[in-house]
Amino acid sequence: MIVAVQPLAGFDKVLHYQLPAELRGRVRAGSLVRVPLLRRHVAGVVLEAPALPDCAPEKLKRVDGLWHGAPPLPPDLLQLGTWMHGYYAARMEAVFEAMLPAPVRQGARLKTEKYLVAAGAPGADELAALRRRAPQQARLREFLAQQVRPQKKTDILSRLGLTAAVVAALVKRGWAREEAHHVERVAYHDEWADAQVPPLPPLLNDEQSAAVAAIGADLTKGVFATHLVHGVTGSGKTEVYLRAVEQVLAAGGSAIYLVPEVALTPQTVARLRGRFEAAGHRTVVWHSHLSDGERLDGWLALAEGRARVVVGARSAVFAPVHNLKLVVVDEEHEPAYKQDETPRYHGRDVAVYRARCAGAACVLGSATPSLESFANARAGKYRLSRLTRRVDDKRLPDIQIVDMRVEVMRSRGPVTLSRLLVDHLHQRLERREQAILFINRRGYSSSMQCRKCGHVEQCPHCSVAMTYHRADETLKCHLCGHARGAPAACPQCAAPDIRWRGMGTQRVEEAIRRLLPRARMERIDTDTMSQRNRFRQILSNFRAGRIDLLVGTQMIGKGLDFPNVTLVGLIDADLSMHVPDFRANERTFQLLVQVAGRAGRGDRAGEVVVQTFTPHAGAIQFAKQADFDGFAAGELEMRKKFGYPPHRHLIHQLFRGPNPEKLRFLAEHFARKAEARLGKAIEVRGPAPAPIEKMKDEYRFQVWYFTHAVTKTVPVLAAIQQEFTWPKDVTQVLDVDPMSLV
Repeated sequence: MIVAVQPLAGFDKVLHYQLPAELRGRVRAGSLVRVPLLRRHVAGVVLEAPALPDCAPEKLKRVDGLWHGAPPLPPDLLQLGTWMHGYYAARMEAVFEAMLPAPVRQGARLKTEKYLVAAGAPGADELAALRRRAPQQARLREFLAQQVRPQKKTDILSRLGLTAAVVAALVKRGWAREEAHHVERVAYHDEWADAQVPPLPPLLNDEQSAAVAAIGADLTKGVFATHLVHGVTGSGKTEVYLRAVEQVLAAGGSAIYLVPEVALTPQTVARLRGRFEAAGHRTVVWHSHLSDGERLDGWLALAEGRARVVVGARSAVFAPVHNLKLVVVDEEHEPAYKQDETPRYHGRDVAVYRARCAGAACVLGSATPSLESFANARAGKYRLSRLTRRVDDKRLPDIQIVDMRVEVMRSRGPVTLSRLLVDHLHQRLERREQAILFINRRGYSSSMQCRKCGHVEQCPHCSVAMTYHRADETLKCHLCGHARGAPAACPQCAAPDIRWRGMGTQRVEEAIRRLLPRARMERIDTDTMSQRNRFRQILSNFRAGRIDLLVGTQMIGKGLDFPNVTLVGLIDADLSMHVPDFRANERTFQLLVQVAGRAGRGDRAGEVVVQTFTPHAGAIQFAKQADFDGFAAGELEMRKKFGYPPHRHLIHQLFRGPNPEKLRFLAEHFARKAEARLGKAIEVRGPAPAPIEKMKDEYRFQVWYFTHAVTKTVPVLAAIQQEFTWPKDVTQVLDVDPMSLV
């Protein structure tokens, strides 16, 4: 038999191999096999079995064997991989590398521990002789004889005060036996696991019941369908998802539950385990921040059918579950679902297609759906369920807009926290309630500028200002990581009057410590969360009431549920609005609504203070009124006028290299070829310098292709790519349905 194999070894080409007779019946499409490639032996994924060879069969090499006994990928994942290869112009090898965790591809071994058990049947005389000659061995033998199950070797040595030599001697006599037992590494089963989730489901209101019934009808039929659950923050969307998962498990199916950020995983895992583990259903955690051992053991538990529920970030969409019946995409609007490295897939869209391949239901949920999903619901492609009120009819938080122009005039200088926000913070401390302050920029300030000559400290490798970090008196580039000490005087004119401009999480933290010295506060951003499990530790302490105030970036701006939080402050609402991206207004509206939704989720009413220099902006006013329909109507009309998504697809091509003239020439040449071949099927805009023109010592040029048919456009662009002889110092990538244009 001949099989077609995609090697996973930097060799993006399908090769054919002979399958030895002893492997027939054990190898099929999706199997992970070990194959010879040049002078190496590498892992590969079987794409076809049997397959038609591209040369004489006798010239083909033989498959060595199964790759560490790994189970095969399910058929729907293979079908999904083929679609991703064509839709995202991604190498097939890169697609499989995204599907298979590194520990699986690299052949990592299972963790084992040695156990001891009694063996043989020594007579009374033999035991008596053993007590005289080797009393320690006799003690060990007598202890093992009393045990009903194997005991961990390290525990026995510690308990009895014995050495490994005693064990070895008894094993050599044949009166004890060592056994290697697999030790499964389970993520989030530790001291920070949230145990405050009740296992009993709450009663549903009529809107939740209608959504559960609509999803359940398609689950019962076993047909592919996509549901959009549009519910205000705190409306009980999670309970709708849990009821759907419950129905799937009862019918013997499997479910994938996606969250946009690793930060949301602990809370969601606790809810799923609290609901389903008592019934014997395991929940596997899946994301890139786990240890290699946790990822390997989780993957095997799913691939072998020992677990049927997986929760994690975007890569969890590739979990090798069998009999997939449900895919949930929580906070489906989040740009974090978009992968920024090859393959540049969107987790939400891949989830919908995987559900289609498996004949499963896909549930998308959000308080602020993406305009793409909302347009699909309006067009009838998705089934829409609305949850218009919070559970138990709790009030949505009151949103107060603070015009920071007035605050600056009052203070006659820069202002970090408005008077209104400071007053509200004092009130929360007095009432022993909690608060969250959100600013989507880490560091102390966004730049350092000389007041005399106007010089701004720039990164030497990127065309951006460096961010000032006061904690260690350094300037850091958040794009390339370059860092240097902050100057005491202006490097340009030597004036001592060089100061910071703008603000970040460190500056907000400093202001809080000065104004509220008694407040127990923690800052959450990528600068403080480098330690493993630090984020989970802080959230656990916050939930337990040991922290009064959280200051953080987008890591705390979505999805988290803390009943005692009654105040949320958005420090600078303008940050996401004034960027060169057609989604800027949408992102601002979503951010305001999502951050506001963290307040008032318990028994007490919530308040939100939004600080902005543009209080009359449409996104801010619509968010204040929680008017999604009004915002969507105006934004969709604008998108239609200019031909932006969701009315057309956008394909973004980025050219990178050290020579800007060479980049412009190549980009213009490529764009002309694309326009000549695709004609009116596309609209080409560019080439033009990217908004961040230089990054990591490379200049950047971009071309935009607007099209109604990605599947017809991408193959042509990919073919043109192959025709070019690209200089070694030039990199170009195609990004289909990009979420960031900077």
